[in-house]
Amino acid sequence: MTSELDTRQVAATADVADTARIGPDTRIWHLAQVEDGASLGRSCIVGRGACIGRGVVIGDNVKIQNYALVYAPATLEHGVFIGPAAVLTNDLHPRSVDPAGRLKTGDDWAPVGVTVREGASLGARSVCVAPVVVGRWAMVGAGAVVVSDVADFALVAGVPARRIGWVGRAGERLQQGDDGLWRCPRTGERYQEVDGALHELHP
Repeated sequence: MTSELDTRQVAATADVADTARIGPDTRIWHLAQVEDGASLGRSCIVGRGACIGRGVVIGDNVKIQNYALVYAPATLEHGVFIGPAAVLTNDLHPRSVDPAGRLKTGDDWAPVGVTVREGASLGARSVCVAPVVVGRWAMVGAGAVVVSDVADFALVAGVPARRIGWVGRAGERLQQGDDGLWRCPRTGERYQEVDGALHELHP
């Protein structure tokens, strides 16, 4: 771990590898596990019982709620929210044993990762089946199973997850006006949909 002990809070019951890098003002709660080589930015929160896999890369201001499982080689960009008991998988063909019945080892498979872009949120008990990318400021509904990439600002739900709307940076569902533009009811920010993709309109 880094030497920034004065601004970090790590619970006595947390298991944090010596080679993990923990940024300033980051808090790691009881029974959480942060494995070798994982990197957490500044002002992150890792909830009770959460697991951060070996070499996972996490940006600043990321919240990982209780009992979430973030398996390597996942990447979480700045401002990501991972809900309680959410799972980011890493094995395309999971088996305990090889075809001969022998217990598989780390050399018997190649892990694949989930990437969660800036500001995106994964709801409670959602599952991202690697390899997938969850786009910027997207929102994955509670209990959804993501098996394909999620577009920026998309609101997805269900099993498998499908887009059911759009959300803005505030996390609220966007409303479409008579002019065809999408607006955030909280901030008034405007967005334009072009060929199935949403783009921010700046004043």
